[in-house]
Amino acid sequence: MLQLADVLLTEHGLFLLLGVVFLYLGAESLVKGAAGLALGIGLHAALVGVTVVAFATTAPELFIGVISGVDGDSQLGLGAIIGSNIANIGLVLGVAALVRPLSVSSTVVRRHVPFMALAAGLLVVFGRDGIIGRGEGAVFLLVLAAFTFVLYRGATGGVAANAVDESGAVADGGVVEEMPGVDPDGVDVRHVAFLVVGLALLFFGSRWLMDGGRSILYQFGFSQRLVGLTVLAFGTSLPEFAASVVAAVRGQAEFAVGNVVGSNIYNVLAVLGLVAVVVPVFVPVSVESFDFPALVAFTVAAVAVMLRGGEVGRIDGAVLVGGYLVFFWLLVP
Repeated sequence: MLQLADVLLTEHGLFLLLGVVFLYLGAESLVKGAAGLALGIGLHAALVGVTVVAFATTAPELFIGVISGVDGDSQLGLGAIIGSNIANIGLVLGVAALVRPLSVSSTVVRRHVPFMALAAGLLVVFGRDGIIGRGEGAVFLLVLAAFTFVLYRGATGGVAANAVDESGAVADGGVVEEMPGVDPDGVDVRHVAFLVVGLALLFFGSRWLMDGGRSILYQFGFSQRLVGLTVLAFGTSLPEFAASVVAAVRGQAEFAVGNVVGSNIYNVLAVLGLVAVVVPVFVPVSVESFDFPALVAFTVAAVAVMLRGGEVGRIDGAVLVGGYLVFFWLLVP
């Protein structure tokens, strides 16, 4: 009988480990480069958190989704997207709130949270017939365009883009926020280098994580869906986990919350939208009966917590983490 420790010491285990490491390093490099470029051209730190950084930390899901779709394993990408969104709420938001209570700005509640709920709702509705085709993928991308327009209107309707103080912080509606490790005084060639290196690491890390994790779990009889919901979801959620928890430790609550909300929006609208346009995504009955209800439950819980009092407290964080552990226990045979 196969032992997990023996399998992890094989070539597949090495690829799995290297994939996780490369994904993490690649996302960190991409976030630093993208955030540096965005702040360098005058974007607000709060806007950078929910757009540039959120999209950058979603890059692993994008690479996994597109590669799996091209390889004919679209269910693998779907499982990674659903599992990542659940992990973002249950683990990332939950652990970040345990580290420090997270305040939720009215802007995030009014403009961003509704799109997170809408993305989850559209995913469930479109997947009920067992397939998410090119038409549904196009709808996801159109909603993404609407979300981008809302963000743009919010940014241009706020403070001046160059409202940057001498310490490198950006004033946004009277609140001064900082992006750790980023100098907002113009575009630096190092930011471009971080961006390019991050994309390269993400490409190889995504491929190795998918190949290694898939090979190992297949040896134990796990399905594509389960591989996506576990190994790939964990691996692709590492950037969000790192970014949000570090932000919570540094007292940047809105950045931590915005990263989770933005990532969940981009996972569905951008990643699944692009994958479905490239190749139809088949939705197994098990996804409709278990994964979709779990995604809706976690999304509703996150929305309810954010709407109630404008703060995700430590008790809320404990409940979210506990819910995720229950989900994982029910998922894994």
